[in-house]
Amino acid sequence: MKHFLTARLAASTAALALMTSAALAEKELRIGLITPPPHVWTQVANRMADSLPDESGDALSLAVFPAGQLGSEQEMFQQLGTGLLDAALMTGAISSLRAPSLAGWFTPYLFEDVSAAAAAAETPAAQEMLDELQRAGVQGLGYTFAGMRHILMREGLIETPDDLVNEKIRIVPFPAMQTWWQAVGAVPTPVNLGDVYSGLQSGLLDGIDIDLDALVGLNFQEVAGGLTLTNHMAFPAVLVVSQATWSGMSEEERAAFTAAAEEALAWGTEQQVAAESANIASLDGQIEIGRVENGNEVFGTANAAFQEAYGSNDIISRFQEQAREAAQ
Repeated sequence: MKHFLTARLAASTAALALMTSAALAEKELRIGLITPPPHVWTQVANRMADSLPDESGDALSLAVFPAGQLGSEQEMFQQLGTGLLDAALMTGAISSLRAPSLAGWFTPYLFEDVSAAAAAAETPAAQEMLDELQRAGVQGLGYTFAGMRHILMREGLIETPDDLVNEKIRIVPFPAMQTWWQAVGAVPTPVNLGDVYSGLQSGLLDGIDIDLDALVGLNFQEVAGGLTLTNHMAFPAVLVVSQATWSGMSEEERAAFTAAAEEALAWGTEQQVAAESANIASLDGQIEIGRVENGNEVFGTANAAFQEAYGSNDIISRFQEQAREAAQ
């Protein structure tokens, strides 16, 4: 009996050791983002989660927390800085508060479309912007994109900035976008995206600065009168990893994470390029659609105001030049 109990104890100890080593072999990382599950950025994070175990030989896994489950972007940046959060897919807008050169992505009329913005992501200056994020305690790994920005109005289309003077326009509340819209003559109005539908419906808002994914996904066309396609700005996301997490990875783990990230980010951009035309087609017949063909000239005063505010930043200046070269 004694030998039997000893054998069982040894077997149990061995099984526990195997379970413990298996648990230690897989390191689960957490990634947070504010977009809802259907959004292309959330799909990018899910794609990373699917491929990371294979890339790392089951050494790493990734748990995805979308829709602001871990807090606002500002709160997630704080968690990244302390190591409580491993990674995040952040808007370039809020990231520019940590790395000012990222404001260069919002240079008005720098990009004709998402494809042109994606080409600019490969420039040396775009990498310099990611490097600047190290001051905020995070490692920038790359970019993906939402759609280009357009103008949705509660009543009708817009043809010139005069149509926007004193109009309450919902924007993403960060300095680069505020600078441009104030120079247009509008009243930039920060409203939570979830409150935009009722804001348009009630007249609290006269219009919104919006990408087509968000417009279609949240059915804003139901409470608006006109969509003016302006393509006035790009809207990137930035993949960041906590420096605490990054420094705690082996070289092999960093390589695996980077490979999974690069593939997913590129896939997300490809999806967004295809989605632009599909979204416009889906809106046909639901809302009046117009287009500003010469926006760089039409919004020249606002564009100049942006350049005056941000063009003296050395990285932004190089980025603008390199982005134009990449588009040729």
